[in-house]
Amino acid sequence: MGYRIVVAGATGNVGREMLNILDEREFPVDEIAVLASRRSQGTEVSFGDRTLKCQDIEQFDFAGWDMALFAIGSDATKTYAPRAAKAGCVVIDNSSLYRMDPDVPLVVPEVNAEAVDGYARKNIIANPNCSTAQMVVALKPLHDRARIKRVVVATYQSVSGAGKSGMDELWDQTKAIYNPTSEVPPRTFQKQIAFNVIPHIDVFMEDGSTKEEWKMVAETKKILDPAIKLFATCVRVPVFVGHAEALTIEFEEFLDEEEARDILREAPGIMVVDKREPGGYVTPVECVGDFATFVSRIRHDPTVENGLALWCVSDNLRKGAALNAVQIAETLGKRCLRKG
Repeated sequence: MGYRIVVAGATGNVGREMLNILDEREFPVDEIAVLASRRSQGTEVSFGDRTLKCQDIEQFDFAGWDMALFAIGSDATKTYAPRAAKAGCVVIDNSSLYRMDPDVPLVVPEVNAEAVDGYARKNIIANPNCSTAQMVVALKPLHDRARIKRVVVATYQSVSGAGKSGMDELWDQTKAIYNPTSEVPPRTFQKQIAFNVIPHIDVFMEDGSTKEEWKMVAETKKILDPAIKLFATCVRVPVFVGHAEALTIEFEEFLDEEEARDILREAPGIMVVDKREPGGYVTPVECVGDFATFVSRIRHDPTVENGLALWCVSDNLRKGAALNAVQIAETLGKRCLRKG
């Protein structure tokens, strides 16, 4: 016996990935409905060998459906998530709306699967920010061994994190650079993204941080450990898919880099590729389409006591969004609903 599943936002990048991953992982689906805004009603999307037509989310009745995977942004989620939850359908939400709600679990299954058990307080489970998700997967097994005191992270985030418009802008600006008669001014991003990097993601806050940086701090504390100190600098780079992160970690106890490498090799969801030779590491281009969070460049940091540094790469549309949502659904099914 399987589940009746809804994918809301099925025409977007993350929604399409959700459908692909549900099929790839053979999620036990008895029935599936795909939703979008009214203007996309009737648009066809693929689910395995099947072609599905999108229904209007505004008119959809969530009663009788088991889970709804939402990828529709905070504004629409604010309207439709409570409606679905009230109808008895558990919402797994990819937006930032509910992440810091104390009554809503914020879950990365490799890190805090047990948090799913609290879903019934609002019938909603939150998916973390893409940059947070891959980072805490890498941090969790090391934290269990030596207790993390402090993390300094610099991110290198692809344009797909800003949606289709971000990918289109990079593509159009890149073409325009080679065509001197055309010009594509910034619209999605604050400055030219082609052949450039932009140290600004989301809005600025009073302390000078951006909201993306704040999310990484707050979400890591909620998911992993409120005692961890974290400082982030988030940067948009001209890469279509795949986020990379350079992490410097300070531990309470000494952790040798060889032991850290062994721990990460055995950890769920992680692939270690760490050869100290040209090309002996993973880059964003190589992680696209993969489920794993890749870790490379594991080194002792001599500038702090008990310090290590590492390089972390993942497909942000997968582990950073769609894959994590499907993994939450799998965890919810096994731990709580027990139908599949």
